Amino acid sequence: MRLAAYQPDIAPNLGAMIRLSACFGVPLDIIEPCGFPLSIKALKRSAMDYADIADLTRHNSWQDFAAAPRSGRIVLMTTRAEQSLWEFSFQQGDTILMGRESAGVPEEVHSFAQARVKLPMTGQARSLNVAMSAGMAVSEALRQMNKRNAQ
Repeated sequence: MRLAAYQPDIAPNLGAMIRLSACFGVPLDIIEPCGFPLSIKALKRSAMDYADIADLTRHNSWQDFAAAPRSGRIVLMTTRAEQSLWEFSFQQGDTILMGRESAGVPEEVHSFAQARVKLPMTGQARSLNVAMSAGMAVSEALRQMNKRNAQ
């Protein structure tokens, strides 16, 4: 199981995903360019000391990330998905891909993903915070993996 952040716009949201990665032992791929300077200083400010214990991989571009070897599917969290997170069945090796806060992902990335999943919401809200959504998706994926491993 991995988490990936596509061209994050907001440093504190990436910091929250780094903390999520460190706390749950889920490696995090950061797909650049970011909407802020991604430096050791910026990571320390937004992720505190969690950047030191998280398993982070930086990719210079979408093309670099897409070409990297992986063992599972790319599962895109998107408001454009038909399938709910609660109905989706995660598999070992899946990478949960989160889009940009400001724009999601372009069509090229959307169509590259092997699965697209949404968080069902009520009312007129457009979307949840990207880091909050990542936490919910990672938690559900780990819950499913732990349940299968316990059987």
